[in-house]
This record gives sequence, structure tokens and C-alpha cells, in this order.
Amino acid sequence: QYSDLMYMELDMDDPATMLGGLALMNMKGGKKLKDLYTADEYARLERYFKDSLKMPLSFFERIKPSVAGALLYPKMMPCKTVSGVEEQLMKLAKQDKKEIKGLETMAFQASVFDSIPYEKQAEELLKTIDSLQQYKKYFDAMLTVYKSQRINDIEKMFSDEKFGMSDNPEILLYNRNRNWVKQLKAIMQKQSIFAGVGAGHLVGKQGLIELLRKEGYTVRAVAN
Repeated sequence: QYSDLMYMELDMDDPATMLGGLALMNMKGGKKLKDLYTADEYARLERYFKDSLKMPLSFFERIKPSVAGALLYPKMMPCKTVSGVEEQLMKLAKQDKKEIKGLETMAFQASVFDSIPYEKQAEELLKTIDSLQQYKKYFDAMLTVYKSQRINDIEKMFSDEKFGMSDNPEILLYNRNRNWVKQLKAIMQKQSIFAGVGAGHLVGKQGLIELLRKEGYTVRAVAN
């Protein structure tokens, strides 16, 4: 209620943003998931989508493996009904009649994932399916440390070789963090804002908290 408007990673209340995103979910060059797997691996993937997600894999034949991986998140959560943080923030913004803006475009986010080889994405997707029980435990632990605001533990979990983003932090996190800080420096001079981004962007020496402190801002936690 003390903010003039809300910034999220994407302009989530703009239908054009979301519709444009549908066209950017597919792999470039006409690649298909079948091109990235052996016959046995593809059969495992197909079986999982049919049995666990109740969806035929043929619907997602050209989808980027990292986007397909996002479909697995509800299966990892301990709650029966999954409601994203973004969805709840949007509800609050609409209640208070606050405008929502985005720090990035859908096209840029798509380009981020295009910069990670599709073969690597495919490997990660299959690994997640094969190790779903372990990923569920990881997600449960992540939710616990996030809700208890143990930021050092969040950083450790994101650096975990088995489950974290240790392979591509520069692409997925650090470059984007630096770009966001540049934007926020200009935005915050003119308006009071609420900014909501993924937890992985907050932690570490190249996280938003430390980058903003280096720019001279006072950053302090608000108790949950």
C-alpha cells in the first residue's frame, strides 16, 4: 500500500506478454524433443507425461526442455493446490489498483533459455523426471528456508550441484541482476515501488541485495 506501482520479472497483467510467450516456448530451427533423446529416453519421457501429468507428450513436441521442466513444478510441491507467488502478488496489486510493470520482456527471457544448449536442457529435464522424489525433498527444504528467511541457506541450495543452478548462474542470474539494478536505480528516483523477483536473484555477492548495497542503498529485511 506504500508503493506507487509493482515491478515483476515480466509484465504479468499484460495479455500480449503472455500470448507472445506462447510463440517463444518452442525451440529454434525446427528442433523436436525426439531429436534430443535416444529412443529409450524419449519413451521414459513420454510415459511420465502420460502417467503423471495426464498429457500426451505430442502436445509439447517442439517445446524447449526447460519450459517442459516448468510443468513438473506442481508435482514437486507438498501442497494439493498450487498457487504461484506471482498470482498472489497480482491479486494484491489489482485490489489496490496498482499498475504492474516488467523488468524484462518475454522475448528476452526466451533468449536467455536459448543461450543454454537444448541438449543440456534435455539432460536436465530427464534427470528431474528420473529423480523426482529427491527433487520433491529439495523443493520442500527450499520452501522451508525461504519462508524462514534464511538467506545463506537459500544461497547454498541454489549452488547445490545436484539440484541448483551451478552450471549457468551467469546466464540465469548474474547478468540479469546487474541489468535490473541499472533499471531500478532510475525507477526508484521517481517512484516508490514494490519489486517481486525469484529468490535466486536475491542471494550472494552478485545478488540484488548486495548489488543494491554497493550502489549505496540501505537494504534491510522485513520480518515474515
